[in-house]
Amino acid sequence: MTDFTPPPPSPLLIVISGPSGVGKDTVLQRLKERDLPLHFVVTATTRPPRPGERDGVDYFFVSREAFERMIAEDELLEHALVYGQYKGIPKAQVRAALASGKDVIMRIDVQGAATIRRICPEALLIFLTAEDEETLLHRLRQRHTESEEALRLRLATAKQELAQMSTFDYVVINREYALEETIDTIIAIIEAEHHRVPHRKVTL
Repeated sequence: MTDFTPPPPSPLLIVISGPSGVGKDTVLQRLKERDLPLHFVVTATTRPPRPGERDGVDYFFVSREAFERMIAEDELLEHALVYGQYKGIPKAQVRAALASGKDVIMRIDVQGAATIRRICPEALLIFLTAEDEETLLHRLRQRHTESEEALRLRLATAKQELAQMSTFDYVVINREYALEETIDTIIAIIEAEHHRVPHRKVTL
C-alpha cells in the first residue's frame, strides 16, 4: 500500500515586525497566553527596562559594553542601533530552539527583519501594521514614554518602514479592539506554512 503521509515539516523561524506602536509586544504576549508550541526569542537590548518589564523575560537588559562585546564575538543573529539603543538576537538561543523541533518566533524591527531575510531566506516574515496613521499615533501617545518630538520621529520612521511592507511574506492589520482576530490570523498563517510545498527549511 502506498503511503501518502507527507514528511513532518521543518520548524519555522517566524519574524513578527512592523513600525513602533502597531502592537507587536501585545501580540506576542497574547500568543504566549494561547499556550502554543512556540519558542519565543528574548531580545537583548541596551535600553533601560520600562515599568513592569522583567530581565530575561521581556528582554535581556545588558550594558552597552556587554552588547558591543557580543557584536565583536559574532554572538548575535542580527543587531541594530535603534533610537540610540542597541537591540539584537542571540544566535545560540535560536539554534537551540530550532534543534528542539519547535517553531521559533521573534519580534524585531523592520531593519532587523531585512537582515534575517538576507541571512535566512527561508524565514517566515510577517509585517504587523495599524489600520491608519491616526491610529498608530494614538497608540504611541498612549504609551506615555516619549516626548512629542520623539513621537514625530517614530511616526516619520514608521512611514519609511511601511514602504518595506512588500518585502515580507504576509501583512496583518492589528485593528483596534480586534486583538483576537489578529492572533487567529497569525496562527492560521503558521498552520498554512506547515502544509506548504516545499517546506521552508531553515539553516543558520
